[in-house]
Amino acid sequence: MPDKKNAPLSVLDLAPIPQGASARDAFHTSRSLAQQSEKLGFHRYWVAEHHNMSGIASAATSVLIGYLAANTETLRLGSGGIMLPNHAPLVIAEQFGTLESLYPGRIDLGLGRAPGSDQRTMMALRRHMAGHVDNFPADVAELIRWFDHSGEEKPVVQPVPGTGLKIPVWLLGSSLYSAQLAAQMGLPFAFASHFAPDMLLQALHLYRENFKPSARLEKPYAMVCVNVVAADSERDARFLFTSMQQQFINLRRGKPAPLPAPVENMDNLWSPSEQYGVQQALSMSIVGDKEKVRQGLAALLRETQADEVMVNGQIFDRAARLNSFELAMQARNEL
Repeated sequence: MPDKKNAPLSVLDLAPIPQGASARDAFHTSRSLAQQSEKLGFHRYWVAEHHNMSGIASAATSVLIGYLAANTETLRLGSGGIMLPNHAPLVIAEQFGTLESLYPGRIDLGLGRAPGSDQRTMMALRRHMAGHVDNFPADVAELIRWFDHSGEEKPVVQPVPGTGLKIPVWLLGSSLYSAQLAAQMGLPFAFASHFAPDMLLQALHLYRENFKPSARLEKPYAMVCVNVVAADSERDARFLFTSMQQQFINLRRGKPAPLPAPVENMDNLWSPSEQYGVQQALSMSIVGDKEKVRQGLAALLRETQADEVMVNGQIFDRAARLNSFELAMQARNEL
C-alpha cells in the first residue's frame, strides 16, 4: 500500500456556540481558528450547514466562508457541506461564484444530500420550491456544467458570477449513496465518519472500485473526517470530550442546545442505551495527548488509506479548542 503519512490535515468547523456565549462569539472563535490553521499549515478549512440548532452558528454557510476568507490570506475555505436539496442550484452557483471571484483559487464547494435539520425546519427552508432530494444528481451535474462552461455561447440561464470559474466540487456522505455518485461523476469524496462511522470502509471501497476518471479528477481522492480532542494529558482531553458527548445526547433527545461545559463524570447524564448510541456515533474520535493523537492518526491512515484527513473538535473553552487543533497538527507532523 502507498505511504499516506504525508496526507494533508484539514479542519471542519461547525462554529459551535458554547453555553453562555453568542453566535458572534462563535464567529470570532472561528476566525481565530482559521487564522491559526493557516499559520500551522492545515490544507483546507470547511464549515457546515446546519439549521434550527442553537449550538451551531454556521447556518448561513457561504456568508461565514466569506468572513473567514476576508480574515485569512492563503487558506482554502469551503463548505462541508452545503445541503443542496435545501437550495436552488443557481443560488449556490452565484454564492460560490461570488466567493471564488473575491478569493480566487481558495474556495471549495462540498455538497451534501441530507437536509441538515429536522423535518419541520426542512419544510420551512424549502417553502414552495419544487426541489427534492431525488434531484440531487441532476442538481450537482447542473452546477458542474455552469462551473466548467467554456466557449462564447453562454447558457440561457447562468450564474453571474460563477459561469466558467472551475470551482472544485466535492460530494459528502455518511452512507454508500454519495460514494457511488462521486465515483460515477469522477468527483472527490469526503466521508462523515465523525458522526456516522458504520459504513466508512465500505463506502471508501465502493468509491475507489467504481471510480470513473473525469475532466475534473483523474483518480479517486477520498477524505475522511474524524473527531480529534487533544490536550496536554489524556485526562484533560477526556474531560473536554464530554462536551461533545453531552451535545449528542441532546440531539438524540430532540433537544439541541448550546455546547455544554465539560463535566468530570458522564454516568448521571446518560442512560445505558444513550451511552451506547453516543459511543457508537462518536467511535471515530481520537481523544488524548499528542502522542495518543499521533498514534490514532497513523492507525486511521493505515486502515483507510485516506488521501486527506479532516478533523472536527467541539470543545467548550476557546483556548482549549485552539490548543487541540495545534496539537493535532503537531501530531500529524510527527508521523
